[in-house]
Amino acid sequence: MCAAIARAEPDAVRVGVLAYRGSERAAHDWEPTLAYLERAIPDRRFVMQPLDFAGMVLAVADRRVDFIITNPGNYVTLEARFAVTRIATLETGSPDASIAAVGSTVIRRADRTGLHSLTDLKGKRLAVVSTDAFGGFQIAWREMEEAGVRPFTDLAALTAVGFPMEGVVEAVRSGSADAGVLRACLLEEMTAQGRIAPHEFAVVGEKPVAELPCRVSSRLYPDWPFARLAHTPRDLARRVAAALLTMPETEGPTWTASLDYTSVHELFRTLHIGPYPKTPPTLEEVLSENRHWLAMAAAAVLWWVVHSARVEVLVRRRTAELEREIAERERAEATALRLREERDQLSRLGIVGEMASNIAHELNQPLAAIGNFAGGMTRILDAPAPDLEMLRAGARSVAEQAERAAAIIQRTRGFVSRRDAQRSTLSVNAVVEETLSLFGAPPDPGLSIVTEVTDGLPEVRADKVELQQVLLNLLQNAVEATRSGNNGGGGNGGGGGEILLRTALSGGMVMIEVRDSGPGAPDDARRRMFEPFFTTKPGGLGLGLSICRTIVERHGGRIWAVPGVPRGLAVRFTLPPAASEAVSSSPVQETST
Repeated sequence: MCAAIARAEPDAVRVGVLAYRGSERAAHDWEPTLAYLERAIPDRRFVMQPLDFAGMVLAVADRRVDFIITNPGNYVTLEARFAVTRIATLETGSPDASIAAVGSTVIRRADRTGLHSLTDLKGKRLAVVSTDAFGGFQIAWREMEEAGVRPFTDLAALTAVGFPMEGVVEAVRSGSADAGVLRACLLEEMTAQGRIAPHEFAVVGEKPVAELPCRVSSRLYPDWPFARLAHTPRDLARRVAAALLTMPETEGPTWTASLDYTSVHELFRTLHIGPYPKTPPTLEEVLSENRHWLAMAAAAVLWWVVHSARVEVLVRRRTAELEREIAERERAEATALRLREERDQLSRLGIVGEMASNIAHELNQPLAAIGNFAGGMTRILDAPAPDLEMLRAGARSVAEQAERAAAIIQRTRGFVSRRDAQRSTLSVNAVVEETLSLFGAPPDPGLSIVTEVTDGLPEVRADKVELQQVLLNLLQNAVEATRSGNNGGGGNGGGGGEILLRTALSGGMVMIEVRDSGPGAPDDARRRMFEPFFTTKPGGLGLGLSICRTIVERHGGRIWAVPGVPRGLAVRFTLPPAASEAVSSSPVQETST
């Protein structure tokens, strides 16, 4: 009995239906078809399972359905992923039918101006049921792309309101969206039901079509397919297909033989969705898609090449100018060095000229002594018995005085000879002593030179001849200042006076001072006396002290003048010690003594 009851219970056939307008609407649309199939195939019981897009994919993947009724886009995706095969296609019916040929209608409120073509959607808010909905967005997506509008980048907002599709109508009606995408014929159906006023909405980018008595914004695609899954028995699929093709119009939607869905595949390839994901673009596609940016990049590269070439030309031109300027400056420096050497040479010759009387006096002493010794030796030789020992002593004295005269000439000659600067480590006290020998005795009997040298001074690195030039210049100036001061009636008379030459250590620097006892100099003269061509001497050139300052500063020192005590003028200059690593350039503060 149980076996007989089991055989009497029909086997269930599960049919998944895409409920894009809700479960109740799906039951209303598809229950007549399933009821007809039960009557045509009495040993089977057909059970409807309303599903959304995600539920449809899961049901097919888990084999929880045997047949599916879905839109063309969803079918193409399932066909590629799970080998779903269509066995019949829904036949287009009258405008008031539940399901008609597939297309998209873009609507706007009738009172909304400035929105007539799909191109006008750029920058607007668009409501769709889902971005995965075939008739609710994907068909309109293709049309917008061809109109030059990229929905995901060019729209101000792309809002998915979800199922049922009537939510799109409400979004446009309330003004939260400027336009919305509906499945073809839904606008007419809702108008016939009285849910939309006849002139409440207008169609954006309407296309005239002869195949469908509905207002659409796109081309049309094959209608919904009735498809079987790979695990569904072929015999059952043939029986279902035969029943659908013979289903009369009075039983519900009519079906026809499976149509060609190539146009749906073409749409998916164009949009790179479903089974046709976007592949790496070809070079031609990249160039075509980015031609504007490439043109800008090419212009930028061209500008950069021109700019770089221009900069290179300017740099080379400027480099040549700098090389010429450097060469000219080097020539000018060489000329200045030569002129400075000639000036120093002339200065030394001038000092020797001013010292001519001193040098003559120094040479006159050994020459007079030689004459005296020669006369005495002659008298000894004329004697009847010459004293040979006295002759030998006289000869030795003559030789000594000759050597003394030769040394005076050699020192003078070495001072005035043209030579390059030769710095060496020197003792300042030794240079002072040699300079005094070169200067000789003062020309006036009453004029004396007093030296005060400090023992243990550090050595300096300098050119001896240049230091001697500075000292001789200062000594000659001191002699002239002292003589002019003492000949003016207020001095000691007879051309007397004293010149002090001293050395000391001041502030880590070796200092040399030459102080006269002349009339001194006013403040303005002391400040300017080291400037070129400034002089207080009648007929003077004003170069002596300027040369002294150049020499001292070239050695890293400093030269200045202060009033002498109790009278006269003291000129001081400093030199850095040879072992010092840092040369002090700050003024030396020392109290005059």
